[in-house]
Amino acid sequence: MKNNILIFALLLSLFACQNVETNNIETTTKLKVAVFNGNGAGAISVIETIEALKIDQGIDALAISAAQIQAGELSNFDVLVFPGGSGSKELNNLGEKGNDIVHDFIKEDGKGIVGICAGGYLLSSTDSYPSLDIANSKHIDRDHYNRGRGLVEFTLSSEGYAIFPELKNHRMFAQYYDGPVLAPNDITIESYTEIAQYVTDIHPDNFAPSGITPGKTFSLTETVGKGKVFIIAGHPESTPGMRWLVPRMARWVSNSELVSYNKQWVRPELNDTTILFTRALKKSEKQAFWKLFDENATVQIQAMDYLHSLRSRPAVRWNIGLLRSNKAAIRKHAAELLQSTEYTYAIPDLEEALKKETNAEAKKSMEEALKFLAM
Repeated sequence: MKNNILIFALLLSLFACQNVETNNIETTTKLKVAVFNGNGAGAISVIETIEALKIDQGIDALAISAAQIQAGELSNFDVLVFPGGSGSKELNNLGEKGNDIVHDFIKEDGKGIVGICAGGYLLSSTDSYPSLDIANSKHIDRDHYNRGRGLVEFTLSSEGYAIFPELKNHRMFAQYYDGPVLAPNDITIESYTEIAQYVTDIHPDNFAPSGITPGKTFSLTETVGKGKVFIIAGHPESTPGMRWLVPRMARWVSNSELVSYNKQWVRPELNDTTILFTRALKKSEKQAFWKLFDENATVQIQAMDYLHSLRSRPAVRWNIGLLRSNKAAIRKHAAELLQSTEYTYAIPDLEEALKKETNAEAKKSMEEALKFLAM
């Protein structure tokens, strides 16, 4: 009888321990990040920002509209990201009431906000430019706001290396598309912290004056009320090897642990030179696009590789359509390029292509791409 009681007690204690462990798992909360997808937010920028945030398994990333913000749903999130697009149009879509809600979100609720490219314009306090007036930053050289696109170099400050220590001893590059050139709006406000500076002098075809961007703020952080803001002028979410910067920024503004990421995503060495799209290079990019329709597979592959060498942002997405080519060599190469560019949004397309693939080499490339991207 005593033995039965002991066995029952032991089973009961084990069952209780299992319940505690299960409860701990169930109550583990993820960081909730909202990515604004209202009018003015670029559709591709929204997609690529959410995909970059997915690198962090401790983050739940969802799109949020101006109507949802108006309905009070922003209070369910820890961080709000304003992606690339048009800052003034994003502001217009938010409306004055949305503006007030966003201000309360950071200043009163102590939440975090990240601005990427257009989001940087939106969050800054530039004279005569409609914005949220949240960060103590201003965009300079407004006459040349559309100064160009390409792959640009930047460098980190000591504060920047504290947030992104993985970038030490590396040159750093990010995709750029008409991003703001920033400086403090009021130098007496000490919370403005420069995280990164432009290295590249961005003035393709001499459209903009030379000497404007080097040394100016490329990225900044600031404490605003009870919350934090993080701005970056480039597009890390669209830069293979650097996409992990986005979830790291989200963690920083929410005072969350700055966890490390799988080394397959942390690859700053992928890019090692500046590429600015002059009129001539844009024309060459377009010509290469038309060659993707060539009947000769060799011509197509040469065009794919050339576009990849240019770090052409739209060409990454063009590779998705090439998964559906009638030529196995093209399907194979498209899968390889989607893997090398970390284009996780293409996972459903790769899965569907794999179901129908009959060529052994193409099938192997698709399987490898899926294994890499799904990690």
